[in-house]
Amino acid sequence: MPERESASPQHDPDARLGDLFENLPDPAQQIPTVDNTPPAPGSRRAAREAAAAQSSTDPARPSADTSTGEDVSTRAMPTAAAEDPAVSTPSADPTGSAERASDAPSGGPSGDGAPARAGDGSAAGGRLEDLFHGHPEDHTGNRPPAKKKRRTGCLVALVIVLAVIGGIVGAGVWAWNAYGDKISDALGWGDPKDWEPGMATGEVLVTIHEGDTGAPVSAALHEAGVTRTEDVFYDYLVTENIAVTFYPGIYSLQEKMTAEAALEALQNPENKRENSASVGEGATIESSLPDMAESLGMPVEELQAAVDADPATYGVTAQSLEGWLFPAVYTFDPEVTATQVIQRMVDRTKEALTEAGVPAEDAQRVLTIASIIQREGLTADFPKVSRVIENRLDIDMKLQMDSTAQYGYGSLHEGVVSSSAEALEDDNLWNTYVHTGLPVTPIASPSFAAIDAAMHPAGGPWLYFVTTNLATGETQFSVTYEEHLQGVEKWEQWCQENPDGGCSAG
Repeated sequence: MPERESASPQHDPDARLGDLFENLPDPAQQIPTVDNTPPAPGSRRAAREAAAAQSSTDPARPSADTSTGEDVSTRAMPTAAAEDPAVSTPSADPTGSAERASDAPSGGPSGDGAPARAGDGSAAGGRLEDLFHGHPEDHTGNRPPAKKKRRTGCLVALVIVLAVIGGIVGAGVWAWNAYGDKISDALGWGDPKDWEPGMATGEVLVTIHEGDTGAPVSAALHEAGVTRTEDVFYDYLVTENIAVTFYPGIYSLQEKMTAEAALEALQNPENKRENSASVGEGATIESSLPDMAESLGMPVEELQAAVDADPATYGVTAQSLEGWLFPAVYTFDPEVTATQVIQRMVDRTKEALTEAGVPAEDAQRVLTIASIIQREGLTADFPKVSRVIENRLDIDMKLQMDSTAQYGYGSLHEGVVSSSAEALEDDNLWNTYVHTGLPVTPIASPSFAAIDAAMHPAGGPWLYFVTTNLATGETQFSVTYEEHLQGVEKWEQWCQENPDGGCSAG
């Protein structure tokens, strides 16, 4: 400390700078080395060293020894140190030699470049420029391989990023192609599914078939031009949780109706066009045609001509179509013809025969028995009535069914059970009181229950039956004629007690 204080007046600038560095922590002991390797001609290092040497000497002094080619700046350092008292040497301060050595890169006030040159190649850390540029150039002036590797890595990263973006774009295209409509609906894009209120115009006819539910009705409305999209009507029912029963028929609606308005129109009876026809169970062609013509708005003559045509036209092997018009309610298109009406009823009978397991060659026979069953008994007794008919046919016993005699005589629909003496004695091909066996044709339109009973009669020995109470339909089945007469007495007693019960015409 005393030596440094006494030296301060002589070396004021350097002393203050030295005091500043003396306050720093002591560095590790390192011996600075000087890189004596000459710089490559034309390099930045050579230019810097030449500039430093020029600034530390007389401007007129050459910067290099032309005789030897040695860099003068490397020889100037000891001379400057000897001539300039401000430059400290290791002998001037034995206690701070390491500090002075480490301070060398900062340079003295004389601008001597020697300290900077010493730090340029020292093991203590290299040049100051290297600190900022990161990778020094090699002696050939080219950038090191690390730069090339970094460029290659960036290129690979760029390729990966582009691949990821391409994958995302590809996935987006696939998702849009597959689910674009649903995405548009969810986000409210695209055209609306329903028409706006007040756009309805014109008139269209929509046919609702038996058994139709929301989905097929929704499709029918769209096909007719009522709704804008195929599913909007069904979606409306589901969204609003509406339970509705659709009745078969033809309905008059408008084009471009909202789903809500279409539902209201279908539920309005005034919009239903009556174009239906029905055949009753046990009814005949004669009794059915007038009502069919009226409900269809069709001349009865056209229907009569249709049923009078050759049964083969409808795929039937029989003398007539009696019994072949299946009892049901039918709905037809407005443009339906009489032949189409009859054909549909015949086809429905064929379906019932098939369902009951009737062979095609037995169709006419089964229908004839079923027509008698339909007219003679209650549904619960159909299998027993069928057994009585079969038992009599098996022993060639006349059936003696009043319904057959009345049909042949033309009094079947007089509304009474008992047959007149004239009907019982009339010699016609349907009168089973006169002829043995079955009538030549069915006598009425049998239901499926009657057809099934004719095909599958109950088991039993009965040969007789008689209804003893028309109000309840109670019927007595007997094996012997004596038992049957007892049942007839019950019947007559009930008729006497109920003169208006329909026993006879009076």
